[in-house]
Amino acid sequence: MNQNLKKTIQFFIFLILGITLLYFAFKDINLEKLLDAIFNADYFWISISLVCALTALISRAARWNILIEPLGYKPALLNSLYSLILGYVANMAFPRIGEVTRCGVLGKAEKIPVDSLIGTVIVERVIDFICLLILTIVVFFSKITFFGNFFITQVFNPLIQKIQNSTFFIFAILSVCVFIMFLAYLFRKKLFQKKLFQKVISLIKGLIEGLKSVFKMKNRLGFLIHTIIIWSMYFLMSYFMFFSINATSDLLPIDGLFILVVGGIGMTAPVQGGFGAFHWIVSLALMLYGISQEDGLIYATISHESQALFMLILGAISFFMLFLGKRKLK
Repeated sequence: MNQNLKKTIQFFIFLILGITLLYFAFKDINLEKLLDAIFNADYFWISISLVCALTALISRAARWNILIEPLGYKPALLNSLYSLILGYVANMAFPRIGEVTRCGVLGKAEKIPVDSLIGTVIVERVIDFICLLILTIVVFFSKITFFGNFFITQVFNPLIQKIQNSTFFIFAILSVCVFIMFLAYLFRKKLFQKKLFQKVISLIKGLIEGLKSVFKMKNRLGFLIHTIIIWSMYFLMSYFMFFSINATSDLLPIDGLFILVVGGIGMTAPVQGGFGAFHWIVSLALMLYGISQEDGLIYATISHESQALFMLILGAISFFMLFLGKRKLK
């Protein structure tokens, strides 16, 4: 299949999935009330939340530089920041393409091998996953009855139910995987001669090189501090956004942590920029507090769309500074 055609098909599949989730989230919502609430939101708190978002971006760029330095490169902080932002913008078009995009952009700007940069991004993702897991455990045990009910009824039970109803399907998938591994073993000599296989090997070597940067890292304290700053800013983004509308203004800091965790899960869905998935799961979570689905969607929409618009503006600035400014910023 033509590569461009394949990418186009993937784009529309993810887009349709996002639109479907948006439809089910908003199908029973009064759009007039939604728009009125958005226009009458407290933009002071929205602005404060966006300042936290920018702080997290800067800190994330600085942390990325700490991972890159053991590779023998010292990229300019602004170049790393611009590349990071353009990666987030790319995710709004194609899910999961942002990681490759930001590596490609920084690699071009700083003459760094992209394979090695991808290795550092994988390290970042592993660290972020661990942080999200820790926060999930903290939230779960801080109010185990309240939050535990949400995860059990909305996440674990449906998952177990699907597994129980799909035993044959799971067995079939495992059988296919074993068969593919068997074929790969039989034809391993021919595979080693293929250019595609050689590219995969080259990529794996680059990933290993990037992963080694963790052990070679000199500024581990700086890495830890930036990680704390990043996740603290994410928490404050969720919490400060509560005050933008009346329905969520009485929620507590621990509730902001809960929404951060739930929203983080929503953003992992394979749709452009988390559209639909974030709105659906966050509004569902807020219903636990007695907040209507309508008000929950108002909060989710203000939170998500303000961030998306802000990122698009930053993306335009980043693109201009990197590619149209005709000079490397130090």
